[in-house]
Amino acid sequence: MSVTLTDQGKATLRTAAYGAVTLMSAAGAAGKPHKVATDGSTALASATGLVGHVLAAKSKDINLYGKSVAELADHVPPALTAAMSLLNKQDPAEADNFRSTVIVEIEAARTHQDEPSPTMAEMARKVTGALDAG
Repeated sequence: MSVTLTDQGKATLRTAAYGAVTLMSAAGAAGKPHKVATDGSTALASATGLVGHVLAAKSKDINLYGKSVAELADHVPPALTAAMSLLNKQDPAEADNFRSTVIVEIEAARTHQDEPSPTMAEMARKVTGALDAG
């Protein structure tokens, strides 16, 4: 199946994926947020298939503006859900690819915890919930 994404669709995927990194980094602010962000971004850069091509493209269309985590959370989870819905309609395998890429990002982020963090666990739950809603 051939997948054709509009520029807006690509922007939604990038905003969703990099937004998840940003939210996980914010949730890990008490620990090592820079390492969370680095490992999360590395996980996204390691994506393959259509998702990998979209995430690797140089673009300024990622909408991660906000002065607080709450402001970011206003548009990142809906973008995650929209990305999954969009991909599920066109190619369920790419939707699975996107979901697994974001889940790997979450797991990479969580490797920098000395002990389980309720804050990171809750943010991971919110991100996963948004993915599953799509």
